[in-house]
Amino acid sequence: MRITSAVVDPALLDLPWDIPLEEWPAEHLVALPQGISRHIVRFVKLNDVVYALKETRERIAEKEYDLLRALERIDFPAVEAVGMVNDRLDKAGEPLETVLITRHLQFSLPYRALFSHVLRPETLNRLLDALAALVVRMHLTGFSWGDCSLSNTLFRRDAGAFAAYLVDAETGNLYPRLSEGQRSEDVEILRLNIFGELLDLEAAELLHESIDPEAVVDDIVARYERLWHEVTYEQEVPRDARHDIERRIRRLNELGFDVAEVDMSTVDKGYRIRPKVVDAGYHTRRLLRLTGLDAEENQARQLLNDLDTYRAESLLTDEQQAAHRWLTEVFEPVVRAVPASLRRKLEPQEIFTQVIQHKWLLSERAKRDVGMATAVQSYLTDVLAKKPDEQAVLGVEVDSLPGVVEAGL
Repeated sequence: MRITSAVVDPALLDLPWDIPLEEWPAEHLVALPQGISRHIVRFVKLNDVVYALKETRERIAEKEYDLLRALERIDFPAVEAVGMVNDRLDKAGEPLETVLITRHLQFSLPYRALFSHVLRPETLNRLLDALAALVVRMHLTGFSWGDCSLSNTLFRRDAGAFAAYLVDAETGNLYPRLSEGQRSEDVEILRLNIFGELLDLEAAELLHESIDPEAVVDDIVARYERLWHEVTYEQEVPRDARHDIERRIRRLNELGFDVAEVDMSTVDKGYRIRPKVVDAGYHTRRLLRLTGLDAEENQARQLLNDLDTYRAESLLTDEQQAAHRWLTEVFEPVVRAVPASLRRKLEPQEIFTQVIQHKWLLSERAKRDVGMATAVQSYLTDVLAKKPDEQAVLGVEVDSLPGVVEAGL
């Protein structure tokens, strides 16, 4: 056996690598919601970290490992590659397939799992927006997926919205830039895969009768095309209407993209502009730099808004000092106020953003600022206590959870 990894968790060495994944005993596994796959996938928990193990051919595992590491370097929303286990032999000395190890994305679920339940229209819209944004970001980076599906895409909450993540990159390729043909082919594969999965869910009577598979895939493609046009088209503006440039940038920010720079060239009556769009990340990076908190982009934007308000009210001019005091006097007390029995409901950053929103609603009703302490207690009692656990079920044997799909992702 040979393990390839940037950082090896010693506990990985104790797993039964001489047994095919399909035959691993339940004592080594945890049960998590999964999609469908051509491969066998199992989840294990080691030292409070959950890993996804996928059994596949060595060449495919090596390619996917390299691609996921490359996507991580450019900060693309995808699962983290941990390592590979090669040269496996069973007890009889026969070779076994290579295993690719990735870190499970906490508080996430496959898109397929959510489509298996009743979806409110507004929830469906946010899910489709997140999926379209993921594919646009992917194509902007030059990545051709070749296998976008409901099972290969994870979602997690991001301050009331959803953020989508790529979970399977074995069919992907990373180029300096995609051609129109490559991009169109990828979108067509997306259409066929998702349509097929929705029909599969419909046949199994797992899809709500209000959801039309054909309408959903058409909607996803339409959202993608609108977003792609918005972030890539060249715009001509008059010389005396430079505010149009700022309006374009603001519109892109609202769609979840940052603008690194604007290419401008002069034309007869004004300027031709084309923003250079990059993945949203400004707020995430600023929050991490100031507080050490790692959050999704929308979460980070709301946390920073609260931090900036606190800084203004405190009359603090030093940004670092204000961030430290906000973290210790505002954020951490709210997180500590959550009882242990409720901490599996949502991650701390999401809880705080929801507390902020709840405080605003209470203050609107009371027509005065109700204060953070009142808002926290009201939120814990009236909102959080009634939510289901969103954190993945960890440390539970597979056999004790009937009905949990055991097929690979």
